[in-house]
Amino acid sequence: MDRQSNHSQELDSQEQLAQEYASRHQDYDGVRRSSKRSRGPGFGMGMLAGMSLMFLIVLLTMAGSQFLLNQDKKAAKEQSASEKETTKEVITEKGVEQKAGELADLIDQYYYEDIDKKSLVEGMYAGMVEGLDDPYSSYFSAEEYASFNESTTGIYYGIGTVLTQSMETKIVTILHVYPGTPAEEAGIRDGDVIVKVEDIEADSVELSELTSHIKGEEGTKVHLEVLRSGEKDTLGFDVERRQIEVPTVEYQMLEGNVGLIQITEFSTATPEQFDHAVKDLQGQGMASMIVDLRNNPGGVLQSVCTMLDEILPEGLLVYTEDKYGSRSDYKSDKNCMEIPMAVLINENSASASEIFAGAIKDYKYGTLIGTTTFGKGIVQSIIPLEDGSALKITMAKYFTPNGNYIHDKGIEPDIELEYEYQSQEDETYNPMHDNQVLKALEVLKGA
Repeated sequence: MDRQSNHSQELDSQEQLAQEYASRHQDYDGVRRSSKRSRGPGFGMGMLAGMSLMFLIVLLTMAGSQFLLNQDKKAAKEQSASEKETTKEVITEKGVEQKAGELADLIDQYYYEDIDKKSLVEGMYAGMVEGLDDPYSSYFSAEEYASFNESTTGIYYGIGTVLTQSMETKIVTILHVYPGTPAEEAGIRDGDVIVKVEDIEADSVELSELTSHIKGEEGTKVHLEVLRSGEKDTLGFDVERRQIEVPTVEYQMLEGNVGLIQITEFSTATPEQFDHAVKDLQGQGMASMIVDLRNNPGGVLQSVCTMLDEILPEGLLVYTEDKYGSRSDYKSDKNCMEIPMAVLINENSASASEIFAGAIKDYKYGTLIGTTTFGKGIVQSIIPLEDGSALKITMAKYFTPNGNYIHDKGIEPDIELEYEYQSQEDETYNPMHDNQVLKALEVLKGA
């Protein structure tokens, strides 16, 4: 696959397949997975209304971020030598090494199939991080880290599709084809079932492996054979691989010159896409704005701060504190948008989405509408290792401008309203049938 999205244009039967097997979803031709989603908001597509832990734990920071450079180094200097030695001693003490060797001997002697020794070692590293009992910290192999970097930049070389795979049958289905991509140009459609990628039977391998064959060098071609509803025989497509910048911002003008901007996640490309959306809508005469953060799992800390800086007046946007009490402040300048605003949130709005919503609420710069957010108030950073692998580790808590720590609590909306789609006739999502959008229009009309 090329990428897993928050959207789908499938009819009910296809959405049922997507929901049943959404745990197999992969993101950006790679590793990130999401859980069940049901029909919901999106532009020209239904939102899948839920996500797995992995999707919800999209990083607030990236490798090489200023936070990592400053906070990690400072913490390391302040940590006592005895503390560092104690951790190392536990891992390298003779008894642990001896037991690991004993387990390796038993595996060699009794395991019924050939052993992938590299996978065994990678699993050992991953297990060590899992011992922290922190669902947000994890070890990335070199391959996983490379795929993760694609997901945070929102740019990769592929064909521009969203795929899902059945856990039982291994059938791979195209949930969505992005507009203007090689896949669309070649004639591939939403709902097509992939039979082959080159000479590889799609249902014979895991989705992560299949997507590695769909990806490739820019300008090269990949051959796909698909089954399509209403067609007796398979259809063949030779699709050119190109650089794909995944859209994380979609927008349109609603009645009353209200701009509706949906942000599906905060990648490094999102601020530029957001800026383009705002300027385009302003050119159309936008008088007020709805920002839709429903089912947005978060993303890059600097991205959300850049966007908030564009919106809010001078002041604090968010701050972080590590276990040593070291604090980092993220601030905005004097330039701001003086425009009535509503922000749509739900229980799957997490992480960077909550930073956005929390700042808007604390500044009283807009009305939050929907349901209480997920409640992820901690920050992860990536530490790259020399062999290409990386450690993702929780390093700090974050607080809204007013000092609120929202972890495991979430952010309550100003107007509590459960989502309801008020039409069964539309095959594709129409915001004018979305009760939360309609409430936002009502609020902004009176602003």
